[in-house]
Amino acid sequence: MEEYMSAVVCHGPEDYRLERVPKPKPGKGEVLVKVLAAGICASDVKCYRGSPRYWGPPKPYVKAPVIPGHEFVCRVVEADPEVAERYGVKPGDKTVAEQIIPCWRCRFCLRGEYWMCEEQRVFGFQGGLNDGAWAEYMLYPRGSIIHKVPEDIPDKWAVLIEPLACAIHAVERADVKLGDYVVISGMGPLGLCMLQVARLRGPGKLVALDLREKRLETALKLGADEALNPKEVDVVEHVRRETGGYGCDVYIEAAGSPSSVVQGLRMVRKLGRFVEFGVFKEPVTVDWSDIGDGKELTIHGSHLGPYCYPLAVEYIRTGRVKAEPIVTHVFKLENFAEAIKYSEYALDGAIKVLLAPPGTRLWEEAL
Repeated sequence: MEEYMSAVVCHGPEDYRLERVPKPKPGKGEVLVKVLAAGICASDVKCYRGSPRYWGPPKPYVKAPVIPGHEFVCRVVEADPEVAERYGVKPGDKTVAEQIIPCWRCRFCLRGEYWMCEEQRVFGFQGGLNDGAWAEYMLYPRGSIIHKVPEDIPDKWAVLIEPLACAIHAVERADVKLGDYVVISGMGPLGLCMLQVARLRGPGKLVALDLREKRLETALKLGADEALNPKEVDVVEHVRRETGGYGCDVYIEAAGSPSSVVQGLRMVRKLGRFVEFGVFKEPVTVDWSDIGDGKELTIHGSHLGPYCYPLAVEYIRTGRVKAEPIVTHVFKLENFAEAIKYSEYALDGAIKVLLAPPGTRLWEEAL
């Protein structure tokens, strides 16, 4: 007899529905897990609103219908023995899987650069291939990269493992050196994680930028030396003044805003390092002459969190990265529409918003 579960199903922009769908059945090389909690990412919100980045030509990223959700923590229900042995997991273990499911065949996967896999199968975007975690149960498909999560990490904080892994990768791309003047733009969940990781690299000064005062306050609590609102302060002139007219050594763009990009390129010093992490709704235009002939900048993109999950787990477990100030709201799965609004508009000071499926510990205390 077929079993059913509750899940949020994306049928198109702003057409998300709570439905009863068949509970997934694991096949060869797959793992069935019970979702303990799932996060709402800025990319989920942009997808919900119909951003061309996800729905537009020439190669739409989203294939509906699909169950969203690529930030999660789960408990193993049933695992293929071969997979269980490879990753050391068994029924009852708490786990996460990396957000991308590599094909392990393309040139990038074969060179160990799996996070740039040509197929780009990320949980929660391509229906029928890799449904995500906004549901009671989900599958880790064949080829998934699985990590165990210590039981002493609360489910509420464990959802931050995926964003933190991405943050670690971005800071590694920035190559922050001792004494560097570092600016991070965007104090959402990712930016607040980057801030804490960058602090561990020993910068001379660490500056946080955001348009929301509550998030700037949180940034100061989590290690920023200064937290500035570009609407209230000419942040480019401020940084130049503090650095003798040179500009910052490192600028990490985590706001996903065109103005944040232009601001950063003006702010960073000659021969400085600029890391682009944010995802945009539409193309951004900048002065490439300034990047090359004017400053000879080092520009890095940053995508996902390759090889960073074990470190993310350890940072949260030991408290070197604090999750509690970042994870602010938990909603029942059935209240997903309200949860999306809280995430999108930072209602009630929301930073990271979670969804709790029925039958979980967090569901009992969720909104």
